[in-house]
Amino acid sequence: MTTAMPHRPARPAQLLASIATLGLVAVAAAGCSTLATTQAPEVTGTVGANGARPTEDEWRREAATWGERYRTNPNDPQAAIRYAQALRNTGQRAQAAAVLERASIEHPRNTDLLGAYGRALADIGNYKQALDVLGRAHQPDQPDWRILSAQGAVLDQMGRHAEAQSYYTTALKIVPDEPSVLSNLGLSYALAKDLPKAEETLRRATEMKSSDPRVRANLALVVGLQGRFNEAENIARADLPPETAAANVAYLKQMLSQPNDWKKLANPGAPAGKSRAEAKKPGRDARLSGDAISNL
Repeated sequence: MTTAMPHRPARPAQLLASIATLGLVAVAAAGCSTLATTQAPEVTGTVGANGARPTEDEWRREAATWGERYRTNPNDPQAAIRYAQALRNTGQRAQAAAVLERASIEHPRNTDLLGAYGRALADIGNYKQALDVLGRAHQPDQPDWRILSAQGAVLDQMGRHAEAQSYYTTALKIVPDEPSVLSNLGLSYALAKDLPKAEETLRRATEMKSSDPRVRANLALVVGLQGRFNEAENIARADLPPETAAANVAYLKQMLSQPNDWKKLANPGAPAGKSRAEAKKPGRDARLSGDAISNL
């Protein structure tokens, strides 16, 4: 935020989609769910998906099932969360945010609901409000690493990378070596133009047994941005079915061929973006949505 290999390449929006809370905000893009967009974290960016996650058709069926339950009882927080998750994964992000807004009014202290709502707000670009809602979802005496990772993903979207990294670091104190948080942290370093540290962090994430294939795709991207294209291709292909490997490599080549935005990341001499407009680079699609924030 979960998805089966889509039949078409992921959009650039996925590439920097926070996977922070796999269950909170799946990386809803091009029919792919987020990395554990319901009970797992979100990753700041990912490419492609494998057969382990729901397909777009499956998400549409989820939307129909949970939509009916939500319409029958709109005050059911679980129905609202599941319906909104399915909506996000079928591209209906504004509707998902509206569903969760209504539910959060009825249940203002439901932290699961607030977490999902915050991620949905980030998904549609309402970063300031998303931070406020996620702040209300977070309880200092009972810290939730998924919320912390989602907060970091939102801050990355706003170009506030140093702050974002502090949130990921705090989350890692709760769940050391959690690959989704490490992936968000690694891509945060990449956005801040520290590619060596980004690579080091993403390699650490890929060593975890619970690592999602999209985390490795992030590593391939960062390696490719440093000019090691053959190595990046090998990373993108490793241990994947031929069709999935080919799709990942094609997407990797597509992203690395971007004439401006991605190449700016590979230029450590360029100033890191600070404004909201700059923070949306690389590309206006570079969403950190989390439940990474699919979880942002």
